[in-house]
Amino acid sequence: MRTALRPTPLLLAALAGALVVAGGVLVARGEAAEPIAFASPAALGEALFFDPRLSRDGTMACATCHDPQAGFADPRDDALDGAVSLGGDGVAHGRRNAPTLTYAQAVPAFHRDEEGYRGGLFHDGRAVDLADQAGRPMLDQAEMMMADEAAIVAAVRADPAYEAAFDAFFAPGVLDDPTRGFGAIGEAIAAFERTETFAPYSSKYDRWLAGEAELDDWEELGRVLFFSQQFTNCALCHLGDGGLSDPRETFTDHRYHNIGTPAHPGLEADDAGLAENPAVAGDPGQAGRYRTPTLRNVAVTGPYMHNGVFADLRTVILFYNTYNTRSQARRINPETGEPFGPPPHPETLALEELEHGPALDDQRIDALVAFLKTLTDERYEALLSD
Repeated sequence: MRTALRPTPLLLAALAGALVVAGGVLVARGEAAEPIAFASPAALGEALFFDPRLSRDGTMACATCHDPQAGFADPRDDALDGAVSLGGDGVAHGRRNAPTLTYAQAVPAFHRDEEGYRGGLFHDGRAVDLADQAGRPMLDQAEMMMADEAAIVAAVRADPAYEAAFDAFFAPGVLDDPTRGFGAIGEAIAAFERTETFAPYSSKYDRWLAGEAELDDWEELGRVLFFSQQFTNCALCHLGDGGLSDPRETFTDHRYHNIGTPAHPGLEADDAGLAENPAVAGDPGQAGRYRTPTLRNVAVTGPYMHNGVFADLRTVILFYNTYNTRSQARRINPETGEPFGPPPHPETLALEELEHGPALDDQRIDALVAFLKTLTDERYEALLSD
């Protein structure tokens, strides 16, 4: 079953013909010419985010794969048990897992510094920023399947409510040119994605930092383990520049690492990761590397890894533990009953980061899971499993 879209009251009114253009602004039919429509570019972007008319068959919106009731991830399980998203035609599917859009606003633009590549959207950073990312699924022929930029702009400008808003917020006639119009559509959606809706910083961990909540014994043990350089070193890749007490920490270094994630048996095995980013020009030294995701809302936005190969968060930690355990029994994937698969690109494997610390017993693994659950925004805490 497809995820139900959740358009705003304004969008519902516009679709029902209750809004018209008068004097260059949107007004309710039969009322005086007063601005009552989109209050900002972000409000315009919100309407677009939920609008299925931006897909070829009118069945899919941004919110279909990034459901606000599911951590802005895809809760559907109709393509490879939810590992990837089903396309707008109900048949095609992507080859990578749809990541959460929560806290995506904190991802820096794709760039290279002295340590390597950093930032960018999608798992391989091929979208430079949020605005670039927002438009690409509309053109993807396994996703929203629109023919070209002109088709997307035509769908938007067919609605007078939208056209008036773009004229007001961007430039008069901006939708007359497909390239400029398409860019403005991406900017509007990005403006919505930069709002507090996507980044409320309201988790139990945030409340603990503010002295408004207490971590229980399991959560505290998991916190200590997570930040420990002796036991796990998770924070090496899952901590930004602000440090342990940063109230705006998103638990990622925004960099690219090859952690040896096994191939998903139902997906194309030859996924080169960062090496597929055109800006990297096919550098084989980047094969198998993917951008470190945020860990905020991680407990409610599975399945996990770039290919959705793991259904359970505990399995992810068990997988990391294979680099430090000598026990063959601890190298078994509990979801399949078989050993974890080999790394598809062993030549770039980040062994220096992965082979670190002692093997973890079940109690410490459970403690890490407990801590990761504390990173769940308050609005999603009801989704947490016991």
